[in-house]
Amino acid sequence: MQYFDSWISFQQKTSFHRSQTLGYKNGYAFSRLPREGVGGDLLFANQLSQDELDDLCTKGSTLTYGQVRRSAPSSFTPAFVAYDKKVLKFDAYFQEEVAISAEEHYRIRQVGIYYYLEDDSMCVIEPKVKNSGLVQGKLMRRHRVPKNEQGDYYHWKDLNLGIDLTMYGRTYRLVNCDSFTKVFLESQGIEVNPPEEMVSDPYTEQRRTPVQKPIVPAGPDPFRQFLTYDTKVLRFYAIWDDTNCAFGDHHPCVIHYFLADDTVEVREVPRRNDGRDPFPVLMRRQRLPKIFVDKNKNFPSCVLEITDHEVQEWYSPKDFAVGKSVTLLGRTFLIYDCDKFTQDFYREKYGITDFQPVDVNKKPIEKAPQVIPPYNGFGIPEDSLQNCLSLFPKPPRKDIIKMLENNLKILRYQVALESPVPEDKNRRFILSYFLSDDTIGIYEPPVRNSGIPGGKYLKRTRVTKPGSTPENPIYYEPSDFTIGSTVEVFGHRFVITDADEYVLNYLERNAESFPAATLQSIRDHFHPRQVVVETASS
Repeated sequence: MQYFDSWISFQQKTSFHRSQTLGYKNGYAFSRLPREGVGGDLLFANQLSQDELDDLCTKGSTLTYGQVRRSAPSSFTPAFVAYDKKVLKFDAYFQEEVAISAEEHYRIRQVGIYYYLEDDSMCVIEPKVKNSGLVQGKLMRRHRVPKNEQGDYYHWKDLNLGIDLTMYGRTYRLVNCDSFTKVFLESQGIEVNPPEEMVSDPYTEQRRTPVQKPIVPAGPDPFRQFLTYDTKVLRFYAIWDDTNCAFGDHHPCVIHYFLADDTVEVREVPRRNDGRDPFPVLMRRQRLPKIFVDKNKNFPSCVLEITDHEVQEWYSPKDFAVGKSVTLLGRTFLIYDCDKFTQDFYREKYGITDFQPVDVNKKPIEKAPQVIPPYNGFGIPEDSLQNCLSLFPKPPRKDIIKMLENNLKILRYQVALESPVPEDKNRRFILSYFLSDDTIGIYEPPVRNSGIPGGKYLKRTRVTKPGSTPENPIYYEPSDFTIGSTVEVFGHRFVITDADEYVLNYLERNAESFPAATLQSIRDHFHPRQVVVETASS
């Protein structure tokens, strides 16, 4: 029955969270005893707190002189807190075999081994050397390193100076450590071995030794020319005239004469958008023959191997000069300039002082005047003019501000057609001038039984005045439309006979933008009508 009552009380509970025991007063946090338990049940006020319960656990038996208090148990500190950011650092090196180099058979790589005390993990880092050609940096990522096949891992007790440490088949020699590592190992009762000297890479030390400059022999020697003129090149600027061939042109080139071995190289200077493939070497570096031996003249030159026996004379520096033409392998080059080193060489060697460059610049082609053809009548003149100015014509720009300000503003006039045909004398048209883009449209109201269908006579377009040119067209403006004036539209003449009242109102509102004669003409036309209206109203 008691279990049943408890079950009923549990079913009636709706809240099962614990009461809040943290409060704030005047900005300070303090703890308080919970007043309600799980489910909202009231708790007794004399219930002991957790601190009081801990206090009772430490109290002993009651003696004559009071209670004896036991000391609190020592607090437990985990390893990741005690050894946080404490790392043992060892300087080490390992030897790596080199099987593909004739200059070195092995190399010494210096590394740093780091042991993290918080989780007994290790990593190996090699300092990066610029342009070393090796993959350096972190050689082994941080993790627990296995020690043997039984599943044991390396511990800091296994580390010391002067020992070999094998990890993943690579043996490291520990030679030194930092001060923290030495103090830590000695505090744990480990006797640290004396440090050893770091072994350097012999090939790296060999590369650091300065290279001795070759000593030029004083007497005659077959290599004297090479040792004397090594890296010394004569540079000439020339033009190869290839206009005699189909699609030929003037090719700017640079002739390099290598004094070390009397070889010649010709390079073509590429120009932007010249339409040629980017192969600058026109003639590879080689000795160029100047005069062949007569006995080998009839031998096929396509299979002739040029040697000293077939050549009577080779090209030498005396064959090159500014303003002189030289023929190299069938191509004639005109030398028009050289660099400063070449000038100094010829001044000291041959005593030549005249190095005046030759002017080889082409004279600019006179630009033919662009003739604009006459307007053909199709579209507006601006569109036709764009076809003459560009291969891909662009539409003329429009004045967007003017279009927005004068949107739906139209000046309408009644015009009559001037024509020698009798049937055209009674035809009347409505000429509309659109202020947004200065276009004109002509509409003919249909007249019943006239034999003329009427409708749109001229679609909306800009109309030029007689005598204007396609280069500088002059279009009709609102100031050109007066009562009795003639408007010529593509060969047809129209006489303005009447206007809309909106025309008079618009001209009066913008009187400063129109001539006085145009405004007065419209006023004189509407004045009799206003007098008649005023008379009729009175």
